[in-house]
Amino acid sequence: MIKRAKRTCTPEFKKQMVALYESGKPRKTIMEEYDLTPSAFDKWIR
Repeated sequence: MIKRAKRTCTPEFKKQMVALYESGKPRKTIMEEYDLTPSAFDKWIR
């Protein structure tokens, strides 16, 4: 398992990622493009 440095994301960035997901872009593609962890991304979607 790779340990990543903690980084902070702005509320605007989080909303943009959720909007991409809700518009139909695949979850895996978003996480790969923006280097997001599954746990963080899933928390934003909830």
